[in-house]
Amino acid sequence: MTHSDQTNLPPKTCSIERLITMESDIEKVLNGEKTATRRNGRYADIGEIMELKGQSFIINNVYIQTLGELTDEHARHEGFQTVEEYKQSILSYHPRMPWLPTMTVWVHEFSPVNA
Repeated sequence: MTHSDQTNLPPKTCSIERLITMESDIEKVLNGEKTATRRNGRYADIGEIMELKGQSFIINNVYIQTLGELTDEHARHEGFQTVEEYKQSILSYHPRMPWLPTMTVWVHEFSPVNA
C-alpha cells in the first residue's frame, strides 16, 4: 500500500482525538496488537500524532477501502485474527449497521513514535 497524496484527501470529518476511544482498542494499540483503525470518516492527516495514555503514535497512511476488500491480514492490523471476527466486533458496537461489501471506510495506519 502506498502513501496517499495528502493534497488529494478531503477535509477531516472528525479530530484525531476521536480516532481510537474504546478502552479495549486503546489497550490493543499500546500492546502493539493494533496498527490500523477503520472509521466512517477521515479523522487524521498523514504525519499527525495521536496520543494514547502518554504514548505517541504517528499516522503513516490514510486511504479509502471497501469492506469487501478486507482480508484477514487487514483484520490482524485491527487486532483481530480474521475478517469475520473483526466484522462481529464492529456489528456488536453498531448493531443496526449493515455490513455491505461496497461500503467504504477510511483506513488510518499508525505506528509508535520512537522517543
